[in-house]
Amino acid sequence: MEEVNYIKHLNAVFLHISKDSRLNPTHISLYFALFYLWNNNFFRDEFFINRDDVMKLSKIGSRTTYHRCIRELNHWSYFEYLPSHNSFHGSKIRMFNFCTSGGLAMDSSQTKNCTSDGQALVSINKHIQTVTNQKNNNKQQNFKNSNANHSKKQNKQQTVNQYQDNLKTTTDKDYNEPL
Repeated sequence: MEEVNYIKHLNAVFLHISKDSRLNPTHISLYFALFYLWNNNFFRDEFFINRDDVMKLSKIGSRTTYHRCIRELNHWSYFEYLPSHNSFHGSKIRMFNFCTSGGLAMDSSQTKNCTSDGQALVSINKHIQTVTNQKNNNKQQNFKNSNANHSKKQNKQQTVNQYQDNLKTTTDKDYNEPL
């Protein structure tokens, strides 16, 4: 298999997953557990998996859910799953490189970005085009004003009558309001 760029592959898979409405969190967790194992196997064309290990990595507790998800991901061409039906010999997985033109890239612009060897460039204008948030500026002013008011209130609180009804247990009760 050709060389796999970890970050570019992950970005392509995230894009692919975000556009696929069939997937649920269990499918995604299972895919990333297999991607982790693929990475540990140095992105070989094929590698063997142990069901119990993959279930622990992907946090799947049910064998039925595991087998359903792995078969569906295989059917939807996220990878190729070749079950061994032998508990002593793990099942074989062939992961697809989503970041090549031969892989399952969603659109041509994504394929172009994945296969480029250079560093991705960002326009300098992107960082310059910031808008000041008036809400935050107002909060800063309100905070300064509230500090001055708070110190005045603190002085007044020291002269409070100790027998005053602070919990308002005798008046202002509305028994029609829910608790």
